[in-house]
Amino acid sequence: MLPSARCALPLLLLHIQPFYIHPRKVLAGALLAIFCGSMVYCILQVIAALRYLRVRPATLRAIEPISILKPLAGLDLDLESNLRTFFEQDYPAFEILFAVRSESDPALQVVSRLQQEHSKIPSRLIITGEPPYPNAKVFSLERTMAMAANDLLVMSDSDIRVTPDLLRTAAAEFQDARLGVATCPYRAVPGPSFWSRLEATGMNTDFWGGALVARMLEGMRFAVGPTIVARRRVLQSIGGFARLKDYLAEDFVMGQFAADAGHGVILSSYVIEHHIGSATFRENIAHRLRWGRSTRRSRPAGYIGQLFTMPLPLALIVCAFSPAWWPVLPIGLAARVVAAYMVSVRVLRARLNWALLPIEDLIGFLFWIAGFFGNTISWRGRRYRLSADGRFELISEATSCN
Repeated sequence: MLPSARCALPLLLLHIQPFYIHPRKVLAGALLAIFCGSMVYCILQVIAALRYLRVRPATLRAIEPISILKPLAGLDLDLESNLRTFFEQDYPAFEILFAVRSESDPALQVVSRLQQEHSKIPSRLIITGEPPYPNAKVFSLERTMAMAANDLLVMSDSDIRVTPDLLRTAAAEFQDARLGVATCPYRAVPGPSFWSRLEATGMNTDFWGGALVARMLEGMRFAVGPTIVARRRVLQSIGGFARLKDYLAEDFVMGQFAADAGHGVILSSYVIEHHIGSATFRENIAHRLRWGRSTRRSRPAGYIGQLFTMPLPLALIVCAFSPAWWPVLPIGLAARVVAAYMVSVRVLRARLNWALLPIEDLIGFLFWIAGFFGNTISWRGRRYRLSADGRFELISEATSCN
């Protein structure tokens, strides 16, 4: 190297050095940008909640007979009280069809008592036998729909409780001839355990906040259990339950397939109660992993985008990389509280334990990361393997989830 070049090089480095940015600050800046995105998302949740609140139930002009389809499996917490609310509907023309796998299922005795108590309500109990494909709930729905007398169907899980005006609201909304599928939003009612209360907090804030934003930005191109109203002819037009039988999130793809086929899909104005029971720590882990892994396959881009729904964990990570940016913590907390209030209190009319909100946010963030790994789930004592397209297959009779 020439002497002049050797002298010039240190001078050049002196000019370059002030422009060097430490990678830690670059990462903190990127995280701050994502945090700002989460603030925008909180605002979108508030706007989406206000838009949903402007929806008013339709006026019922004519009575259309309805069939309620109820898959059952064992004794859920308060099963009899939950099922009784469906017998007590303020509606003149409906039937209830229950399905259990075998005569040894203890839910059978509960149904028998209710049938005697409400003998004037048409109801049937169907013994389905073991399902020939992975999704046992879909098999029960397929069997009950085959026995149903009516075109308008209300498919509802066993842990749902409703008020007497559910069927009137559903019938009024389906007076729109373009409507094919309606999802009922739910407020999660926890059992006495800490993990149940924690999970209910996440359902009543994160989950429905995301659903409302998706409804506002994309329209309803999905459906969400545990209570869906649909027309039989619409289900048949998309291939019936035979097309849904291999999917874990059969409710989601039901709405997706209906929307793709040109049928109307809405988020109903009727909010149900979802009694989630008293889950143990292990059960809570299994459910969260099942939810995360199945959601990642149902909506891959949406699952990645869930990062923007977590302002508190993002604020903590930003502060860890750059403590001088500590104001993001109170800002993130305030935005989170406002969005959670609009979704859980105003829309779902749920009671929220505010002390659990930051705990649920941190745990939810960890399970969101865990959802990117693994392809097996446990569900009702059985172990399944998930495929990339959301289908699943039985592996073994087990309770572990890897």
